[in-house]
Amino acid sequence: MDIEQAVTDIGNVEEVPGLPKAWRWSPMSRFVFSLAMDVDGCWAYQMNSIDAHDEGLARAVLTFARQHQLGRGSDARPLAVVPGFSYGTYQFDAVAAASPPVHGYHHGRNEDLNELVSAVFPAYQCEFRGDENLEVAVLRFKRMLRPTVITRPPVPYLRMRYENTKTGGGSVGPSRGFTTYDVLLRELGLLEDSPGSFVEFENLRGEVWNIEWNGSWLVNGTPQDCPPSESLAASALRCP
Repeated sequence: MDIEQAVTDIGNVEEVPGLPKAWRWSPMSRFVFSLAMDVDGCWAYQMNSIDAHDEGLARAVLTFARQHQLGRGSDARPLAVVPGFSYGTYQFDAVAAASPPVHGYHHGRNEDLNELVSAVFPAYQCEFRGDENLEVAVLRFKRMLRPTVITRPPVPYLRMRYENTKTGGGSVGPSRGFTTYDVLLRELGLLEDSPGSFVEFENLRGEVWNIEWNGSWLVNGTPQDCPPSESLAASALRCP
């Protein structure tokens, strides 16, 4: 299909200054959508932002994505990430791409265009393991990573299971499920004086930490004098 014509047909579209074959439009006041076509005109990369838009950042992300053909093609992973990105004072160290079945940016409006677009966004390497299947990719992209928010903090790849005998809280089943850093810190803080309680979490490398309190602290079976600190969690999750 003619990607340029499809984008032009959206309406209210203008060229992105300083980036050839790239356009931006705003479907409503809170959103700015930016799209850059690949050099051969057969694929495109789109970055959406909400509430805050940085033209320079969007241009840098689209340029990086186009240089690396990030997420291009039907055989691309549901979530792809390339490290080595930086821009201004932002802490992002990578650019990620969600495949068409994950993002659905043009679903219901132009299905043909949707199948030729990678949803790209500035990211952190610690947010991805690299083997995310479609189900995990949709969960992470649509419910956890907030890819349209350019001021967002890292959302590290973190799976956890836990049980707390004092609060009665706990996960369901034997498997570790995705959660957020603040939930991990909260449950670590609630362990003390809760005999039989534990928190077990896994990072992007598949490394696992098991923290227990049974009158004293145990971290992976090793006695500890002090409770596990925020620095332990941050180091384990490898996020800035």
